[in-house]
Order: sequence, then C-alpha cells, then structure tokens
Amino acid sequence: MTAPATAYDPAGLHLEETGDTGPLVLCLHGIGSSSAAFAPQFAALGGSYRMLAWDAPGYANSADPTGPLTMDDYADLAADVIRARGGPSHVLGVSWGGVIALRLATRHPDLVESLMVVASTPGSGTDPDKATAMRDRAGELARLGPEAFAAARGPRLLSAGAPAELVGRVTATMAAAVRLPGYGHAADAMAATDLRGELRQVTAPTLVLCGDQDRITGPDASQVLAGGLHRTAYVIVKDAGHLANQEQPEHVNAWLASHLHIVTHR
Repeated sequence: MTAPATAYDPAGLHLEETGDTGPLVLCLHGIGSSSAAFAPQFAALGGSYRMLAWDAPGYANSADPTGPLTMDDYADLAADVIRARGGPSHVLGVSWGGVIALRLATRHPDLVESLMVVASTPGSGTDPDKATAMRDRAGELARLGPEAFAAARGPRLLSAGAPAELVGRVTATMAAAVRLPGYGHAADAMAATDLRGELRQVTAPTLVLCGDQDRITGPDASQVLAGGLHRTAYVIVKDAGHLANQEQPEHVNAWLASHLHIVTHR
C-alpha cells in the first residue's frame, strides 16, 4: 500500500509502507531500482514490522531534486523520513542503499537501531577507475534512454541462472525508476564516497549479506564492510547475484528475520 504523506515527510518523496505494528524498518534501494525492489521483504516481514521504502529523489514516483545531492544529503533525507515516522528505525539497504544506510548510521546514530546491508560496498571512491566508471553511467543513460539502459544492465544484477521472469521484472523496474538528473546525482555521490575510514564509527549491529554470484560488487566488497564493522555478522547467499533479496528471497528473508528477532528481542 502507498503511505499517505505526513506533514513531516520530505516534499516530493514517494514512500511505500505496509504493516501497522512493530518496529520500523526503512528500506533503501539500489542505484538502478526503486521501492518495488522490496516487495518480497514487505510480504515476509510486514506482519511483524512496519515496513517503509522510498523511491529516492529523482527516482520512479519521487520528484526530481532541485540540485545535486551528496551522500550526506541522502543520509540526512533518510533521517528525516525516520523522524517523520517516530523513529528510530532498523535500516535495510541494498547496494547504493547500503552505502546510504552506513552513512546514515554515522551521521545519525540515534536514529539507527540496526543495519542490514545487502550486496553493498564502501563506495566507488575507493578506486579512481571505479569512480570514473560510476560517473560515466549518467552519460550512458542519456545516450541510451531508460529502456535500453535497463536492458543492458538489468540481467547482470542477477546470477546467470536466474529465471527469465525475474530478469524481466528487474529490468522493467529499472526502466521505470531511472532518469536524469536523479540517477546522475546518485552516481556522482557514489563516485565521491569511500566509507572505509568511517566503518569503525558505526555502532549499530549490522548484518552483511552478499550473493555468491554477485557480478557487480561481489563478495570482496561485502567482506571489506564486514571486516571494518565492530558488531557484524556476514552471510554469503548461495545461488544469488547482486540482487540477492529478490533472487533468493526465502533465504534472505530468513536471515533478516533472524537478525531483527535478535536485535529487537521479539
């Protein structure tokens, strides 16, 4: 269901929400996706938790931002969403969303009770070549348009053996979500970010998950996160690509539920 905007919700931000009781869980999607990416988690966890997901600024049904956004801006906006829902919150972030979640945890530790980070990375600023490739994505989107851009990138977000129906759904979600300037701002923010020096500042207990067949960030990047965090569990999800939460939802949801059970004592 679509959440009605409150007087405190950031203007123009589209939010999806399900669940009436229990702790709050804010879901932050990847750089080529939208709130639709969390349908499996909404279905599995919505009976016990208040599940909330955004379309990031300039994505899908959210309004375009009025200017460039840094990683701090995305984190601060997520903090505003949590406050509007009476936070604090547990935060689930996939890929780019995981980077935002970790920055949120260092800038607003009082609002983050725990983290669940799927297929994420310390940011593309860890390597000049990665940063350049990330910044170049906006030009690719401008040249190809959303549909062709998604057709080229969508299949790589899953394992080689992913069902055709899922590949089609992921590709369609991306095509409907990405546009300029929002995607370009997100790519620039990722290119400028290197979280390695601040991971030790994260105090929230964190679950780090990664698909064993992730062709985008890969297990190595998730291992860097897990190794740099103080209170963490690290899980490799078998037979899953970058979007493990969509490709192997039963396994991922079981780990998410276990983590939430432990940290909420429910």
